[in-house]
Amino acid sequence: MTFYTVVATLDGEIFEHPEYRMAGMSGTAVCIPGDAEMIPLPEGSRLFTMPGVFPVGINMRSGAKETIRRLPRSMGGEEVQAVCAFISPAYMRTYLPAVEYPAKRQTLPLWAYTALAWCAEDECFYVPALKVDRSTQWQAEYFDDRKVVPGVDELLGRYPDNRLLVQLSRCALDYHCFAAKNLFLKRWEAPLPTSPTCNSNCLGCLSYQAAENECCPSSQERIDFVPSVEELVQVAVPHLQHAENAIVSFGQGCEGDPIMQADVISAAIKAMRRETRRGTINFNSNASLPHKVKELAAAGLDSIRISLNSVREPTYNAYYRPNAYRFADVLESVRCAKEHGLFVMFNYLVFPGITDQREELEALIEVIDECGVDMLQLRNLAIDPCLYLHAMPPARDCMGMAQMFTEIKERIPRIQYGYFNRTKNNFYPAGFERDWPLSNN
Repeated sequence: MTFYTVVATLDGEIFEHPEYRMAGMSGTAVCIPGDAEMIPLPEGSRLFTMPGVFPVGINMRSGAKETIRRLPRSMGGEEVQAVCAFISPAYMRTYLPAVEYPAKRQTLPLWAYTALAWCAEDECFYVPALKVDRSTQWQAEYFDDRKVVPGVDELLGRYPDNRLLVQLSRCALDYHCFAAKNLFLKRWEAPLPTSPTCNSNCLGCLSYQAAENECCPSSQERIDFVPSVEELVQVAVPHLQHAENAIVSFGQGCEGDPIMQADVISAAIKAMRRETRRGTINFNSNASLPHKVKELAAAGLDSIRISLNSVREPTYNAYYRPNAYRFADVLESVRCAKEHGLFVMFNYLVFPGITDQREELEALIEVIDECGVDMLQLRNLAIDPCLYLHAMPPARDCMGMAQMFTEIKERIPRIQYGYFNRTKNNFYPAGFERDWPLSNN
């Protein structure tokens, strides 16, 4: 198959460039993705231009990597800019867009930038990516606002003074958060944002960017209050009691870290469990306070998803920039969670050219094996590639994302790959030891 470089004119009109084969980047290295890694652009993905950035492609005649500045004269000869994809959930990118990053003059917004190609034979866009979760609950067709609004009106009519419901209605209708929409559609995983504060200062935080940070505006506003136990119970209990595949989750993109409000959350979990044993209660967190993880488990928590970009302390610290905790505390929380019967997931923020280093692989396998981690949720880190690479320790000995994750599964067959949280009756599905690779279709 022939995969052409995709470019755009300065007014945003998109073309395939007939003289250049598509390239990707692993860190700062320009690469040609293998055909086996290329899949049709998943439904629900988005295309973005990268203003002021020239694309890099492989010259079809010479085989040399070259910066592309203009369309061919036969196509008008206009100046071009790079084009990339933000791929749908459930897919892990294996290459960044190949562009002339040193010439970039502005920090890009918080999206997960993915290489993009045009396939001549299939006449459609392709991306280098792997499918890592077979759930289809993320598809945009299931999130029609016309069906969400009646649920918003019903719940706010029932609990007009519940500040958390007001917040979640905004998340659903203004920010189009799929999890918030689930609450009002009475199904699947619903969010319980609780904490306005955090003890990390993540380089790519979606909800808070301090003025001194070298990033860009946050994607959304952070919750500015701590819901009461009563407010949390009013939202969570009906969902746990009646929703299809019911999950309620603390730790959302519109808050800090819920570990900072563990006492309120522990009390709320106990109150929820007095009302119903149905459904799954999950906690998404940096897991920086092991004693609080123990308290949450004792309160009735079912699962915890621990967010990290690396299991090596220098790389972790460079992104999370922790305040008053150490990476050792995170690992202690993993052990504590397993000792107290929780299903433990890593929200593993992956980035080609950093995550796939041999040293990272060996460290990750050691942690999974020693601590008993159940699942790796493979999430594409949303950040300007230049900003992230500049902050990271020097990379070396990268093997490629696809090889890395194949090797992990080969060496630890019990590890589960995924993208989404699961209900407790599906923590260990039949045959999960053999559940890799998934079909890319």
